[in-house]
Amino acid sequence: MTTQSNYKVQNIVATASLGKPVPLTKLARTQPNTEYNPETFPGLVLRVKEPKSAVLVFSSGNLVCTGTKSIAQVKQVINAVIRQLRKINVNITAKPKITVQNIVASGTINLKLNLNFLALELQNTEYEPEQFPGLVYKLAEPNATFLLFSNGKLVCTGTKNKAQLEDSMDQLLNNVKTALKNYQ
Repeated sequence: MTTQSNYKVQNIVATASLGKPVPLTKLARTQPNTEYNPETFPGLVLRVKEPKSAVLVFSSGNLVCTGTKSIAQVKQVINAVIRQLRKINVNITAKPKITVQNIVASGTINLKLNLNFLALELQNTEYEPEQFPGLVYKLAEPNATFLLFSNGKLVCTGTKNKAQLEDSMDQLLNNVKTALKNYQ
């Protein structure tokens, strides 16, 4: 049985620190692509058109970037934020250190899956078909969580780099193949 998986990164959540405070009220007043309601949330939402993403900007200078599909895009977005901050005279001199917090990928393992059977055979699963049609499967190392569907489609979340993502996908495939051998 030569089953392989293919996947596509859908979202990367990354954090960065600009190393200096940001005047959020001034940023919100002068930049049209922002939303800021300090009564409900302490961060300002800054939307970037290309690559399409959103950045939470905190007054401490910490950023949370979401919506990108690669590290290169994360860097582009952070640079776009820095350019906007220059317009309000906040000059960032140090290069921000970017830390990936989570990668979300979707894909398929090209197999029909018996989720009831996999819930019994695999460890660390949750499956409540009355509540949700997917099986939740957690790996310990690397830390990854999968949503598996009976048509073979999947979502993977929790990894922090491409190597962890690929390792997780390989482990998932091997574990499912081993379980399916017991099924036949």
